Formats: sequence, structure tokens, C-alpha cells
Amino acid sequence: MHTETTATPDLSWQEQALCAQTGGDFFFPEPGSSVRDAKRICALCPIRSACLEFALAHDERFGVWGGLSEKERLALRRAMP
Repeated sequence: MHTETTATPDLSWQEQALCAQTGGDFFFPEPGSSVRDAKRICALCPIRSACLEFALAHDERFGVWGGLSEKERLALRRAMP
């Protein structure tokens, strides 16, 4: 019998994230709502790049991750070689 094992990603960086201290409402707003507040918080976050890297690697399709909205991450993925 073959059992596949999947490595659990290291998410320890999330403990340092400013979003973890402010709550998810800013980062997962209702459709059509502004993401301005989330982006302000992200701009001050010390682990912003790790967050964005995680979102791109795991194809996160909702919310603000690493300071980018869903549309901005999609555009970035499309521009990548």
C-alpha cells in the first residue's frame, strides 16, 4: 500500500503578521468594498514579502495578501515567466 505524504508548509511567519493582530475583516472585504485599509496595514508589515510569496505559491484567490488584491496577484502571476 502506497501512502502519499505532503509536507506541511511552515506558517510561523504568520505569527508576526500585522493582519493577525488586526483581524481578517480588512483583508477579506465584501465584494466591491475598498481594500485601502488592508493595503495600509500591509505596507507597514515586516513579513509582507513572505505573505505575498505564500499567496502566489498557494494560488490564494481571495483577499489581500502581501499588499496585493486578487486582481493584482492575478496580473503578477500572468506577468511571471
